[in-house]
Amino acid sequence: MDLLPMDIGPLNPVVGELVVAAVLFALVFLFFVRFVPRIQRVLDEREAATKGTEAEAEALREQARTKRTQAAAALAEARHEAARIRQRAVEEGAALIAEARADGRREYTTLLAEGHARLAADRATAEAELRVHVAELASDLAARIIGEPIDAGNCGRIHDEPAATTRPHPPSS
Repeated sequence: MDLLPMDIGPLNPVVGELVVAAVLFALVFLFFVRFVPRIQRVLDEREAATKGTEAEAEALREQARTKRTQAAAALAEARHEAARIRQRAVEEGAALIAEARADGRREYTTLLAEGHARLAADRATAEAELRVHVAELASDLAARIIGEPIDAGNCGRIHDEPAATTRPHPPSS
């Protein structure tokens, strides 16, 4: 049975098919009317959760930027402090080196003066010992050269006079 009494070809639907199509359309419509708001609510909740997560993530990023800035400032301060400590250590080291050099120069001067004094004392001691034996040594040497024995007692007076007039030489620097 046709909906329209005239023959318009495929545009004239069969009533039974039209009823079935209308019932199916109503069921699909009710399904979407009933469940689409629920689906939309779930989608809205998901979007809200996503937006909330994005907001939290942005807040965390901002906190991270703040912490990074603070850490960079603390690191810069630590580097500055380390540079000050290094500079202070270099200055203290230079002062210690200068002090050690001054101590070394004082010790060098002291040792040099003691050495000169010891050399002068040893020279004076050696001269005194040689003065005692110079007459004997001179007469032995003269006896060897001449070939005749010479008495050391007579020569002692002659040798003591020139030895008394000689002055000790000052130590050379």
